[in-house]
Amino acid sequence: MEQKQPLIYLKDVYKIYRMGNTEVRASNGINLSIYRGEMVAIVGKSGSGKSTIMNIIGALDVPTTGEYYLDGKNVNSMDDDELAKIRNQKIGFIFQQYNLLPKMNLLENVELPLLYAGVREKKRYELAMASLEKVGLSDKWKNKPNQLSGGQQQRVSIARALAGSPSLILADEPTGALDSRTSREVLDFLKQLNEEGNTIVIITHDNSIALEAKRVVRIKDGQIIFDGTADEYRKQVGE
Repeated sequence: MEQKQPLIYLKDVYKIYRMGNTEVRASNGINLSIYRGEMVAIVGKSGSGKSTIMNIIGALDVPTTGEYYLDGKNVNSMDDDELAKIRNQKIGFIFQQYNLLPKMNLLENVELPLLYAGVREKKRYELAMASLEKVGLSDKWKNKPNQLSGGQQQRVSIARALAGSPSLILADEPTGALDSRTSREVLDFLKQLNEEGNTIVIITHDNSIALEAKRVVRIKDGQIIFDGTADEYRKQVGE
């Protein structure tokens, strides 16, 4: 996939925490490019540094040193308001625990990022309903999250992530709270979204989930120790 400018570009990224006299390098010189239309899994055990990279990619945190460009924009130099804006406009988040608001119906939950983005009410409704339709839940728009199964709630969170047509969908352990059958459904749906051209980055500790992506990046001790195709990774881990 020959493209001039990556959607995600990390150059010599370090994230250093100081705990007393101890220096912890949660990210220790990461270089990574991800292009539009890719489906990439970032995999690593707890404490490997994968969550730090997720927070940097998601503009939830900034590197101590190094550079991060999202869609050609230098994220390092942004203030909190600019970071909030780029999260809202460029990134759709899918979380392990869905993060749906229990007192709002499904439509209102999906509309929320559009509301923050200043989208007018009629347009918000149209975009949110189209997004719910895409995940097969438009007929349940009046329901509250607690009236749905776990898999359906995760589909609502996917609809919310898609509603603003973000450049990137960032999924943090998207099947972590689901049984194996429902996990399969959610992964198949993410693959379908990728086939439609969406750029998807999955953060996971689970090799079997990572192998569902087309490309796997493995993190250990804050460094990339593998970056290649899922088939290459499968041979390495023997799954």
